[in-house]
Parts: sequence; C-alpha cells; structure tokens
Amino acid sequence: MKLTVWTYEGPPHVGAMRVATGMTGLHYVLHAPQGDTYADLLFTMIERRDHRPPVTYTTFQARDLGSDTANLFKKSLEDAYARYQPEALIVGASCTAELIQDDPGGMSETMGLPVPVIPLELPSYQRKENFGADETFFQIVRTLAKPIERTAQITCNLIGPTALGFRHRDDITEMTALLSDMGISVNVVAPMTSSPSDIARMGAAHFNVLMYPETAESAARWMERELGQPFTKTVPIGVGATRDFVQEVAEITGLAPYLDESRLRLPWYSRSVDSTYLTGKRVFIFGDGSHVAAAARVARDEMGFEVVGLGCYNREMARPIRSLAKEYGVEALITDDYLEVERSIEALQPEMILGTQMERHIGKRLGIPCAVISAPVHVQDFPARYSPQMGIEGANVLFDTWVHPLVMGLEEHLLHMFRDDFEFHDAAGPSHHGGHAPKAANEAAPAPVAPTPAAAAAKTAGDGNVIWLDDAERELKKIPFFVRGKARRNTETFASERGVSEISVDTLYEAKAHYAR
Repeated sequence: MKLTVWTYEGPPHVGAMRVATGMTGLHYVLHAPQGDTYADLLFTMIERRDHRPPVTYTTFQARDLGSDTANLFKKSLEDAYARYQPEALIVGASCTAELIQDDPGGMSETMGLPVPVIPLELPSYQRKENFGADETFFQIVRTLAKPIERTAQITCNLIGPTALGFRHRDDITEMTALLSDMGISVNVVAPMTSSPSDIARMGAAHFNVLMYPETAESAARWMERELGQPFTKTVPIGVGATRDFVQEVAEITGLAPYLDESRLRLPWYSRSVDSTYLTGKRVFIFGDGSHVAAAARVARDEMGFEVVGLGCYNREMARPIRSLAKEYGVEALITDDYLEVERSIEALQPEMILGTQMERHIGKRLGIPCAVISAPVHVQDFPARYSPQMGIEGANVLFDTWVHPLVMGLEEHLLHMFRDDFEFHDAAGPSHHGGHAPKAANEAAPAPVAPTPAAAAAKTAGDGNVIWLDDAERELKKIPFFVRGKARRNTETFASERGVSEISVDTLYEAKAHYAR
C-alpha cells in the first residue's frame, strides 16, 4: 500500500460496495473506523445516485480500540438487519479494520440471523477494487445460486454490471435489445438491478453473457462448472467484436446469428471527408484490461489509427494485455502509478489518448486530446443521455467520443494560428456579437505585466539553462498542438548540445532543419 494523489482503483471493500449498491434487498455491514465512510461520495456525487449505498459502518474510533470492537460489530449487524430487513447480508472489514483482526465473518456465523450472511475475505493490502467486486459477486452467487430447471425459451444472464461502472446502465439496455433480436430473453442481470432472490434463479438460464470480466469472471467460471452454463468470451465493444459476439452466441445456443446493423453509422462516418484526415493518428491506450483490448481493436481496425502504446492498471489482466501488446508490436505498460503512465505518454508523443479520468488530466497538462474509455471516471462520464459502449449504438458512441476531441483540438489549433487576425485576436470579441468593435489601433496599450513565476518557469527548460525568447514562443505556438511538445523538447536538446542559452526563432528553425534530415 502506498500514499498517492490519485489512484486507479480503491481498496477491495469499495469493489464490494459497487456490487452491494447495484443490487436491491442486499445490505453490507462494513467493520470500519470513523472516516472510512468517504466511499459513499463516489456513488452519490460521481454517479449521481438518488440514494446512499446500502452500507452500515461500525465507525469505531481510536478510543474504542482499548475496549471491545467485536461487540460493536455485532451490535451494528443486529441493528442493520432490524432496520433494513434485507434478503441477505454481506459482511467484511475495511483495510484499516482488517489490522485489528476482529473476524466479522466468523462473528456473523454465530449470531443466528434468519437470512443468509455472506462473509467476505478481501485482502486489502494485496488486492484492489476490481478484485473486491469480482470476489464479492462470486461469493454471493456461490451462496445463493442453485441448480434449477431451465426456462422453456432460451434465456441468458447478463453478468458483470455494477454501480459506478463505466456506462454499465446503458450497456445493459443495448445488450438486452441485441439478444432479443436473436430471440433470446434475459433471465437475470446481475449484480446491478438484481436481488438475492434473483440470484437464486440464475441457474434457470441456458448461458451467461460475461459483459465485464473484471467484475464477474470468477462467478462465470463457477456457474459453468457447477450449473452447466457456458459463458461468452467476447466483449462486444466495436463493430467487429459485436459481430463476433453474435456469432459466439449462435454457436452456444444453436440459433441463427442475427444483427440489425441499420442503426450503424460508424463505417460511413469513419470513411467520410470529415474523418479521413484523422486516419493514421498515433494513439496511446490505457485503462482496465477489457476496455483496453476492445479499444485497441476498434482503434486499429475500425478507425484507422496507429496504436503506439497500450497498458492496463489491473494486474489481473496483465497476461492477456502483454500478449495483445506483442500482436500490436508495442510494449505493454502494466502499472497503477499514474506518473509512470504520464512519462510513457510524454516519451511516445501520441496524437491522442484513449484512457481514464486520470489520462484526461494528463492529456490536459501535455496538450494532447483524450477520450475516456474506462473507469475510473468522473461525473461527466455518467451522462443523462443514452450512451452505451457495447453493441451497435455503442459503436456509434465510440466514433463520436473518440473523434470529437481530435476535431476540437484542430479547431483550437486553428484559432491559435489566426489569433493575430483582425477577426480572431483577443480584442475582437466573440464573432456572434456583431456590434462589438475592436479597440482602436491608437488606443493606449495597457502597461506590460510582469510574468508570473509559473510563466517564467514555463519558458525555461527542465535543466534551467535554456530560455525561450518571446518571438520563439510565439512561433512555437504556430506548430500543431499534437507535435508541439516534441518540437519544444527537440529544440531544447538541440540548443543544449550547442551551448545555446537562449532560443530564438532562428534556433527553432535550425533545430527543425536538423531533425528533418
């Protein structure tokens, strides 16, 4: 465990909360010190849920450590059952409470509550959030799901969606419609939208659709082994993957494959005049393993991008992502250190980033457009509109989400290029305000403002020895945004190697000529 400003994954009990919050009729009693209730904010503020997660905290304080924290847990468990009357309970400890070794699971077994109580053993100092969600769902399924008679019609379970998941709500709708077109009904969606009684009837389905391996693969493998339910291996993100998914479902069920592509606009849009200039853009991809693998295929095969780097933060997916990276001729980056990701992006100088909320911040600092493809995400990635990632409509959404940052980046570049033009300079005002007249040329100019320390530092190279002159800075801004950082670094290197301490316009063009050879 380490201290950090940002983190890709929370501790495993946050993963358990994602499962519990997505379900109904389930309550989570978490043995945790005062202050560990911060996780509630993830759901109420970021996901904008209209109710708090179904979690009761013991919230012991420092003074309680000298007394009996075990009895405090028992009382919290009894109170939670009496108040909420859930169909089932899950119990566990937060990373801090794990250190006092009160054993919530063992204590709950001795209390004789009239509903199933499922203990969670989540090693907080070895594993993280996605593992916590996967293990929690697995334990719930293993406890509650039993072999029962199959439905008369071919049905499936959609497994993997959780609260705080990236576009999970809309993916459920898209997948339900896609399967319905093939004559397949959805038996249970779990964990999101399901109750413990729904989990108990999961065995009635003929197969499982594994939507998100990070959060449901353990349960899928258990149901395949114990309930005789095969599960799909293809994550249907992108046109090609969606077609492959339909074919895989057809092979599992014996039904004829069918995919209504009448709503599909991505192929035409990606061939249109507005998009062809984007072909060949160099992209860097980072996120959870499943979304990264899907995005790499879409980027290369459907958008015509060049994948120059890819990686994931969840180490459970390290092996398949390393194998995929070899196929793309790049080296996989497996890390949960966002600073290492930033260094890799700086070195590769991509023209676009496909990543998480973290990479969006990195892109802003480096001046590189970024589209979010994976959790962790922020409030803007839980839109009110229908915005799936999977299926046919998901493919259309991908096109919009990925291309728009590039288009807006080009617009920003053009505005920079023409910022001295009489229509676009700062004094001209917004173009839609027709009556706004620019300041007269002979009007007294404002007194020059001394540069701030931050601005002065921006003109100085990392070693503090090379300074950019104002005319060179202005010329540098004429270079397209997606190669400007590389041009700056090359020029500074060129100047340093020749003992030049001040970079002028001449130095900038000499460096350009040098590296163009």
